[in-house]
Amino acid sequence: MSEHQPFSQVLRRAAAAAHERAHHSSYMDALLGGRLALDDYATLVVQYWHVYGALEDGADRLGTDPVVGGVAVDALRRRDAIAADLAFLRGADWVDDLAPLPATAAYVGRIRETVEQWPAGWVAHHYTRYLGDLAGGQAVRGLLRRTYGVTGDGSRFYDFSGLGPVPPFRTRYRALLDAAAWDDVERARIADEACRAFELNIAMLAELAGTVPPEHLAA
Repeated sequence: MSEHQPFSQVLRRAAAAAHERAHHSSYMDALLGGRLALDDYATLVVQYWHVYGALEDGADRLGTDPVVGGVAVDALRRRDAIAADLAFLRGADWVDDLAPLPATAAYVGRIRETVEQWPAGWVAHHYTRYLGDLAGGQAVRGLLRRTYGVTGDGSRFYDFSGLGPVPPFRTRYRALLDAAAWDDVERARIADEACRAFELNIAMLAELAGTVPPEHLAA
């Protein structure tokens, strides 16, 4: 890697192919095509409860870290929004049915492992999830409104209004990545971890597809 190339660009390019495969998984194709029942979407939100819980436990643990703490912005946190969405989507007893899929458990396990052993690796997971939510995730928010008539509770996961204007925030986030004092070897490891994060997400989406009636997956 060239030290003259901003790391945020290196990271984006390294994960581009895996990101594209995640976006075009059979589950996401069916969701964005409006072919899933709303409860099928709720099953994805249950998985997010676990993934974002692990990420935000990591933010609590690493927030004072001089290198990675800068990305742990409180306004990004999704756990309260997910709780509101699940209460809407699954009812008052939503907390009684939160078992993660096996692939989700593996995803969460890897996030927690980076928190404990390699904080820079946690940044890779933070980057792949939150910057994706700020960009492509907004298509899901629009879908919930158009196809299911869901606004407010049920779609709060995608409401980042607490951040203020999103483009300047993304610029600041990428600047933090670019300024971090990681050498080329560490940057390569982080880029590999971002790819691994997408692969874990792809595995989760594949298992989610197995919970959906097959006829809903077909275009």
